[in-house]
Amino acid sequence: MNTELVGKRISENRKKLGLTQEQLAQKINVSPQAVSKWENGRNLPDIENLFLIADVLKIPYSMLTDDEKGELVMNFRSRLFHEDNMFTRVKTTAQLEGLKNTLCALDFMRKKHEGQFRKGSKFATESVKYINHPLMMACHALALGIKDDSTLAAILLHDVVEDTQTTLEELPVSDEARQIVDLVTFRMIDGKTKEESKQIYYDRIKDNKNACIVKAIDRCNNVSTMAGCFKREKLIEYIDETEKYIIPLLRIIKDEYSEYSNAAFIVKYQIISLIESIKSLL
Repeated sequence: MNTELVGKRISENRKKLGLTQEQLAQKINVSPQAVSKWENGRNLPDIENLFLIADVLKIPYSMLTDDEKGELVMNFRSRLFHEDNMFTRVKTTAQLEGLKNTLCALDFMRKKHEGQFRKGSKFATESVKYINHPLMMACHALALGIKDDSTLAAILLHDVVEDTQTTLEELPVSDEARQIVDLVTFRMIDGKTKEESKQIYYDRIKDNKNACIVKAIDRCNNVSTMAGCFKREKLIEYIDETEKYIIPLLRIIKDEYSEYSNAAFIVKYQIISLIESIKSLL
């Protein structure tokens, strides 16, 4: 790793944000002298500080460490797939398959999440509509061969009750779809800690095969975008929760709900591959 080149890139990107050396030092809890030595090419930040610096400067870690001269050419996606294309795909499939609940859920979900956006990536500037998330989940489910009407409708509506002023009774879908939404909607329980409430939440989910697969696909989509959105501490916390609750949930799907066994294998592979890759960079 080229010490002088790393220092130059820290200096250039710090100045682009209008930060002084003192302000950068304060944000990453080091002395201004340390920042000065880095930028002058006298010392090289350790790996943990390099990640912190990249986070503060809103650039990818590789932009600091790549040894090639000149500008690093790397584009970061604001979204994996565009929500308009996914909406059309889900709607077309629902029409062809006669999935009435899914069709109702599509329009209702889009209306209820209007004006809401996904947590932005630190590597991209474009805002992404919140509906990108449930639509990505629905397309993922379809790709896994899941065409159960109530399950797809619940996927589209899974955050509506939790994130908008909407009750379960207002959801324009079947009682079965409402039950799935209810199960995957997290609520704090009076007299319980957050961790105790979370344990009860997952215990309820595991007794319903459709709620299990909805939650697994939900987590898979969130894991696929978390590296660009979460700080290091949040990444560690989210990975820990995934390994504690979601991986065992996928084992339950495989062992007890045979119709989703293949889907569970693919989702488990996707989640584990992602979190193991991210672990290596933490």
